[in-house]
Amino acid sequence: MFRVSRAANFAARTFVVLGGLLMIAYLYPDLNEEKTANLTRVVEMKNRSSVISYPRCQQNVSAAEIPGFGSLSRQIQDFLYYRHCRHFPMILDLPDKCGGDNPEDVFLLLVIKSPLTNYERREVLRKTWAKERLHKGMWIRSVFLSGTLSDGPHKERMNKLLEVEHREHKDILQWDFHESFFNLTLKQILFLEWMENNCNHARFLLNGDDDVLANTDNMIEYLEGLGNYDGRTHLFTGHLITNASPIRWSLSKYYIPVQVYKPNFYPPYCGGGGYLLSGHTALAIYHASELIPLLPIDDVYMAMCLAKANLKPASHSGVKTLGFGSTVEKVQYDPCIMKELLLVHNFPPADIYLMWYELHEPSLTCGHHTEIS
Repeated sequence: MFRVSRAANFAARTFVVLGGLLMIAYLYPDLNEEKTANLTRVVEMKNRSSVISYPRCQQNVSAAEIPGFGSLSRQIQDFLYYRHCRHFPMILDLPDKCGGDNPEDVFLLLVIKSPLTNYERREVLRKTWAKERLHKGMWIRSVFLSGTLSDGPHKERMNKLLEVEHREHKDILQWDFHESFFNLTLKQILFLEWMENNCNHARFLLNGDDDVLANTDNMIEYLEGLGNYDGRTHLFTGHLITNASPIRWSLSKYYIPVQVYKPNFYPPYCGGGGYLLSGHTALAIYHASELIPLLPIDDVYMAMCLAKANLKPASHSGVKTLGFGSTVEKVQYDPCIMKELLLVHNFPPADIYLMWYELHEPSLTCGHHTEIS
């Protein structure tokens, strides 16, 4: 299945367990408090050994009645069958990432989309721009967002890898849905749901991919310079794309047929490689998303939610999610150019590592501001 995960019947299992506990209490009224607590811990450990799941999301068979459905690829058909599925079991959680019951003043939360197979990228980012730290008195926190692979031994091994990473770094959020390009929007919505429940006081967020170089030091300075930087007003800025149309060519990675999205134009949107937004705007997007069917193109979907909330994206010249054309190589090897920017897309891990080191060299001197358009 394209979007449906394994679903354990958690409600039934819990009912049986609680029934067993009540029976024990009835048969053994003299059971002391310590033994009862021990028994409860055993039950909790037993439950944690299984993936706690929502009931299986059922296929919307009526999707097959959409005109032209039979001519679509299996991938798009599956998307339409399960487009309504928005709740999936959480495998790895971080309920205390932002302070838990004692909320921490998180100034910038780095939200990084990272397939579970991209271990090397995550390791480089943890040593560079995604390292959790206090910068000029402002807390920077990080989370990596991941799904799962299809069933099989490789899935189990990759899940185990993420579990080990999670244990060491405490920066992984993972849900039990199939990791794919068409599920990037689902990943965003699942994160926003998590944020509302666990980190709704974060002031600002960087939402981006794991192949970007983010100058988070510059981001802190930019956000501080806004004047009103408590995150309670609207902010959504990045590489603004306007007058874009859905790609109707079926061989394109970004192909969107009219059965998925009918209009001939997308709303103005910021490239999904990386953009900055306020906590206020992130939650506004989440609430608006409840009224809008999912779209496979996640950055366009964010713009649709913004429009629904009567908000607009803005352009920032320091965010380069589409690269620099013929000058991209120069940018990748010139820290004086990167020093002026907020984010650049499509950086190999080794170049991210080296550039971050060079940006923080005390001996780095740059003669003049270099304009890159």
